[in-house]
Amino acid sequence: MIISNYLVPVIILALLIYAVYKRLETYNIFVKGARDAFDLVLSIFPFIATIMIMVALMRVSGLTDVLVSILAPLFNVLGIPTEVSELVLLRPFTGSGSYAILNGIFETYGPDCYISRCASVMMSTSETIFYVASVYFSQTSVKKLSYAIPLALVCSLFGTIVACLICRFI
Repeated sequence: MIISNYLVPVIILALLIYAVYKRLETYNIFVKGARDAFDLVLSIFPFIATIMIMVALMRVSGLTDVLVSILAPLFNVLGIPTEVSELVLLRPFTGSGSYAILNGIFETYGPDCYISRCASVMMSTSETIFYVASVYFSQTSVKKLSYAIPLALVCSLFGTIVACLICRFI
């Protein structure tokens, strides 16, 4: 018996019991939530589309290859393998694109080598900074982003350096 198979149905049942206990109109609340979610998707779609188009243009134009060749020596000094440089550059922009790059690393080098371990830990210790920022800041009144994104990028780079350092010893 696997408990996780029953977790979601139990949570839904518990919410329904709670709603009945509080005498809430569950159907109306559900419809309102769905309507609000639809409005949210419509309002953030331009930001998401912009990031997706920018990442595709960077890869197709060869800009990522140029940046990788320029930054590879710096990444090597910091202990980041050249083979994961493209992942380091694109991870702040795209989640699915990063997973495609990670899959390519696994196919090229195998899942158990140092490079693949670095890439895996990097994926788990970093975030799609520009995607999250565009979604979050498009829905809030925060307009001064002077520190948020640069600090997030520095922290992501630091996490990548530490990830590669730890993987070197594992």
